[in-house]
Amino acid sequence: MKKQIPALIAAFIVTCVIAGFMVAVSANAYFNQSGVTVSNSPTGAANVSQVTNNQQAQIDQLQGRIQEYQQREQQYQTILQQDQQQIQQDQQTFQQVQQLLMILQQRGLIQIQNDGRIIISGGG
Repeated sequence: MKKQIPALIAAFIVTCVIAGFMVAVSANAYFNQSGVTVSNSPTGAANVSQVTNNQQAQIDQLQGRIQEYQQREQQYQTILQQDQQQIQQDQQTFQQVQQLLMILQQRGLIQIQNDGRIIISGGG
C-alpha cells in the first residue's frame, strides 16, 4: 500500500509534465506570427507556383516538421489518456484496499496503530 501512493504521485507528476509540454508547444504554434500558409489553399497555391526551388524545399521541410509535431502531439495525447486511465485504476484499487482494511478492523481481525503499523489479532 505504501508503494501505491508514490506511484500515484509519480504518475500525476508525469501527466502534468506532459500536459505542460503539450500546452507550451500548442501556445508556441498558435502565437507564431511567421507561419507557413497551407499549400493547398487557393491563395497559397498561386504563391507556391511562383517560388523558387530553394523556397519550395524549405516549405516542404517545414510542412514535414509540422506533420512530425502533430504525430508527436497525438502520441503524447495517447500517453496522457493511458496515464489517466492508470491513475483511475490505481485510485479504485486504493479505495478497495481502504475498504478491506476498514472491514477487517471492524471485525476485529486487525488493529491499525497510529504510526501505520497493522497488528493481526486473529479475531478470536
